[in-house]
Amino acid sequence: MKFKNVIFLAFCLAAVQTAKSQDAVVWNNKQCAVALTYDDAIDADLDNVIPALDSVKLKATFYIIGSSPVVNLRMKEWRLAAQHGHELGNHALFHPCDGSLPGRSFVTPDNDLSKYSVTRAVSEIRVNNTLLKAIDGKDKRTFAYPCGDLKIGDVFFYDKLRNDFAGARGVMPGLQTINQVNLDNIECYAINGQTAEYMIGLVKKAMETHTLLVFLFHGVGGGHSINVGLSEHSKLLHYLKLHEKDIWVAPMVQISERIKEYQNAHQSTAQ
Repeated sequence: MKFKNVIFLAFCLAAVQTAKSQDAVVWNNKQCAVALTYDDAIDADLDNVIPALDSVKLKATFYIIGSSPVVNLRMKEWRLAAQHGHELGNHALFHPCDGSLPGRSFVTPDNDLSKYSVTRAVSEIRVNNTLLKAIDGKDKRTFAYPCGDLKIGDVFFYDKLRNDFAGARGVMPGLQTINQVNLDNIECYAINGQTAEYMIGLVKKAMETHTLLVFLFHGVGGGHSINVGLSEHSKLLHYLKLHEKDIWVAPMVQISERIKEYQNAHQSTAQ
């Protein structure tokens, strides 16, 4: 009886190790995937973030508000960023947020998502896609919900946009395996003043669990009320670079396409 128990335990451990190995393979043959995302199309993206990323040859996603003056005034620099492999994601044309929610006094009447029709929201997001294609020439990209707002009334407006994007990033925190990721609302960790130690701790956890980790940044070294220090951000980038044999760092569009491919294949197999 004891011998049978030992054999059973060994079998269980082998099964767990096999599952972990399979989990690791799905992320481009690395232990986990990390996406660096930056919202709102601000000067700090071009002045601080892109030079830092390019210095260590890491690629990221910049969620662009089409009406941002930084898009108009620095379009050549955004185009160059895209040419260097960074994704220009869609963060809507005017960044409308639901002004009916608590703590939303910053929302202007013109950009109050609760006053939008679904048709208007979808149309503005598609116009922003047209603008972004004029800048980078690309058809595939991801979307990020302004303020993390998913609905207009009771309607999940992304239902009408699912075929326009590879995926959509939300704002709720979480680490997920490739099977758990919901491409309609990808989880992320919003960074506002946290240390490099905290961020690197998340990366280590993602490696241990073979999951997707998405960082959400706004200001880096200033430029936004939601901010992270330049040195803390730099330490994170250098850690990712130092461990790139174990960490797949890529723009959200590439990671989303990989997730969709994997989920579709395994859904077909299950059927």
